[in-house]
Amino acid sequence: MTQRITTHWECQPEAERLVLGWWQQAVDAALPLRQMEKAARALADCRLFDFVDHLVVADGSAVRAQLGAVGYAVADFEASEPDTPFRHPGSILPPVLLRAGTPAAGAVLGVGLAVDSVAELLTVWGVDAPIAGTPLAPLRSARVWSGEGWFVDAVERRGGRGFVPVRQEPAQIEALLDASERWAVRPRRGADTAGLMASTLELARWLVDELGRDRAAWAVFAAERAYWARHNRAGRVQKERQDQLGFGWANHDHHTFRSSREHFPVLIQILETLGFVPRERFYAGAEAGWGAQVLQQPACGLAVFADVDLSPDEVAGDFAHQGLPPRPRLGTIGLWCALHGESMLGAGLHHLAVRLSFDDAVAGLGRAGVATMPPFSSFPYLRQAFTEGERWPVAPERLDTLRASGALDGDAAARFARDGAIGSHLENIERNQGFGGFNQERISDIIRRTDPRLPAAGA
Repeated sequence: MTQRITTHWECQPEAERLVLGWWQQAVDAALPLRQMEKAARALADCRLFDFVDHLVVADGSAVRAQLGAVGYAVADFEASEPDTPFRHPGSILPPVLLRAGTPAAGAVLGVGLAVDSVAELLTVWGVDAPIAGTPLAPLRSARVWSGEGWFVDAVERRGGRGFVPVRQEPAQIEALLDASERWAVRPRRGADTAGLMASTLELARWLVDELGRDRAAWAVFAAERAYWARHNRAGRVQKERQDQLGFGWANHDHHTFRSSREHFPVLIQILETLGFVPRERFYAGAEAGWGAQVLQQPACGLAVFADVDLSPDEVAGDFAHQGLPPRPRLGTIGLWCALHGESMLGAGLHHLAVRLSFDDAVAGLGRAGVATMPPFSSFPYLRQAFTEGERWPVAPERLDTLRASGALDGDAAARFARDGAIGSHLENIERNQGFGGFNQERISDIIRRTDPRLPAAGA
């Protein structure tokens, strides 16, 4: 069965109510889970539910009817013999494993928590437990805690979709390390942007040949997050807070790449090579002057916003795959790329969005010296805000090129030379009701507010 990609998102309050009810039963039964939930709020302003990889519930006809009524369906994920996996294709709610052969149909038997590293979680929480699956395998897990009628597992994924831990040969582990290293040290800067993008595409194809599509995607995005964090203090602060809990970046929501019009088709080729599938497209109107193709990598749980300057007449076409001709004036996205470079190259991600407890995170990051811009989504089901932008220096040769082309006047070029330009952000995002879409109307507002030409951009 091919996983369907949702392009039109709706709130799923009934499904969330069902799953949250089971989650609360698990928290009520397991004291360590309650302690972890409290620590997640206190130390990192996270909601522990955002780290749920799956729930395990006792099977029964009534339970299957409940799941079906709210939109869950049997999934083709690999599972052990007593388990039947269900997923909700129209939401971001976690899968549910129905376990046969257990009494009390509908009872919550356990939860799996998503983490970047099972070993890190065990170390942080002082737990000595065996880890199923070899190091760096597509799926590893460990039983962290258990009691009468309940258990808590840690789940570490590297492109694995199922629920059966994987054992790999040493050569496969070495291949992942080698491929990850090659991606991390690839050339990102130089005058020949087209050549660099082409070589990046070829490297992506090589990674897929060596590792398979899903493990390659995992390796690439782990490297891109690390590269972005080296240039973004807000990201480093939040990552350190989450590392105190042993979670890592397991609560990532989406990654945003910015692209010039010239190189946008190659960016899409790179992403599709790594198994990304186009989702919804965005266009915020003629006054905004930009658009985005959203893509998703189903096996890795990765989502991408690919931003590019667009004209109104280009929206109806397949702008993700057709070439975009040059325009006389740079929009916000094009200017950012002209100042800093392509996101897939030297500039890195424009932002990483992570699921947090929205208000708590605004306050907690503020106490750590990270200010947050006014929110650009304030719905019960979706709340979003950027941290204030990280200001990067701009290379003099880039400013010379922009001045010579008339894209910048002398005053703006002098300001960028003196103060630098806003480069990247961390996005604080809170999702409710299983909603996996985005706020199309207000995104244009935040794009305008982060235009480098504005003197107060990022404030």
